[in-house]
Amino acid sequence: MRQSPNNVRFNDLCAVCDNYFGDALQRGSSHRVYKTPWLDNPRINIQNNKGKAKAYQVKQVLMAVERLEIGDKLWH
Repeated sequence: MRQSPNNVRFNDLCAVCDNYFGDALQRGSSHRVYKTPWLDNPRINIQNNKGKAKAYQVKQVLMAVERLEIGDKLWH
């Protein structure tokens, strides 16, 4: 995903988000919204673009996952 954010399937990104952020708050065929634990950035929105995830949203998800894994304290 990091090496090729332009070539990530939407369903694969959904699986990552489901794993780290739980069930989507909003589910549609074209997009999903996930809640995060942070006040400064409370949601992650991902969109389906012909079966692929949008590259900038893949990068946002990866940064949020890193933030969860490393710890929130390093981000403030």
